[in-house]
Amino acid sequence: MSKRWLSERRRDYYYKKAKEQDYRSRAAFKLKQIDARFRVFRPGASVVDLGAAPGGWLQVAKEAVGRGKVVGVDLQPIESIEGVVTIRGDIRSQEVVDRLLGEIGGRADVVLSDMSPNISGSYSMDHARSLCEHGLVFARKVLKPGGIMVMKIFQGDLLNEFLERVRAEFGEVKLHHPKASRSTSSEIYIIARGFKEKRIGTD
Repeated sequence: MSKRWLSERRRDYYYKKAKEQDYRSRAAFKLKQIDARFRVFRPGASVVDLGAAPGGWLQVAKEAVGRGKVVGVDLQPIESIEGVVTIRGDIRSQEVVDRLLGEIGGRADVVLSDMSPNISGSYSMDHARSLCEHGLVFARKVLKPGGIMVMKIFQGDLLNEFLERVRAEFGEVKLHHPKASRSTSSEIYIIARGFKEKRIGTD
């Protein structure tokens, strides 16, 4: 059996599983697997999801934190989810940052980012780099000291340089490729714990 055949079968499996369990995307299982291994969530935590549409990760986060606060941000509209706040806007906007902090009532325990470019070619990798950079800047602005960031990145020239930047901001940084990801995909997830005190002028 070829790797491609196994990959397609896995994709189909998680797609069907998402439909059966009423998750909005098969990506929900990536986050569930990450949480099962790294214990990202705790009951009552506040969570921010960047690039949250269509909402699969928001559903998983809300299940995990219960009465905690969950806020999703995206340029695209997100169909409402009970107990979840959604903001349509650009994460580079200070207005969006301010609104999010107001919704949470302080800083967040966890920042999630499953953002990825939806185009192909070299520009796609440039776009991927920009998304990661913007996500890290946003996390600096909204995370509590000691907070956690989970971010998708792509293996390649971008990875090592960006990891060094993340390690400068967090006490512990690990990489993980969840089973729900395609075996042929270059995507990998950064799990960063122990956000350090925000330093003026680092944006």
